[in-house]
Amino acid sequence: MLTRIQAALRDAVRADAERVGPFLIRFDAHSDNPFMNYAVPDEGAAPTGAEVDALVAAFRARSRTPRLEYLRPSPVVDAALEAAGFAVDQLLPVMAIDDLTAPPRPAGLTVEAVTSDDDLLAVSVVQNTAFGVGGTAGAEDVARQRSLLRDGGVVVLARWDGVPAGAGACTAPHYDLSQVAGIAVLPEFRRRGVASAVCADLTARVFDSGCTPFLETEPDGKVTRLYGPLGYRTIGHSASVTLG
Repeated sequence: MLTRIQAALRDAVRADAERVGPFLIRFDAHSDNPFMNYAVPDEGAAPTGAEVDALVAAFRARSRTPRLEYLRPSPVVDAALEAAGFAVDQLLPVMAIDDLTAPPRPAGLTVEAVTSDDDLLAVSVVQNTAFGVGGTAGAEDVARQRSLLRDGGVVVLARWDGVPAGAGACTAPHYDLSQVAGIAVLPEFRRRGVASAVCADLTARVFDSGCTPFLETEPDGKVTRLYGPLGYRTIGHSASVTLG
């Protein structure tokens, strides 16, 4: 399954990616946020020193931090990047699920798929605030959300008594998989079951589409506190590797 997940992650960036040797690079034209600009190695990649140098040059030419995301272990890629000065800054659990155990939804909380510009803007404000990239959002953020929708993904907005409280998304199916991602809750609504409701809603949508859900998460209490009770289990790790 990890091989299929890596292929799905690679295909998710393929449409608008730039190829450099055995790497596909996703550049965001509107943001230098490292999590929006990253490369993914090909299956079985064996990059040379010159190809890694070319990868770094492509990031530098756009004033972006050289960074990769891929599943470990990948010994040949690991060694080539380490020799060039890259280091692991995050090792994220990759989780999958066979059966969903959905918790009761708190009274006053709704979760629905959204498509309007106003709702997509509200989703972006929630995510930007929760992820610490600013509490505002604009046309570029809405464009990113709409791109996900055009590709076949789903964006959901959670409201508590009608007020935006949480958000999340799932990607378009690839290899019968869909990634649950971007789960965010505003600070004032945390510890109320919003994140669990959003994740459960997205997971159910993926299952209903005939695909298998998976996700990446921080190596913190969310693994056992949030995702474990829903039925997710850790099956591997995804490395975020950055040039120091």
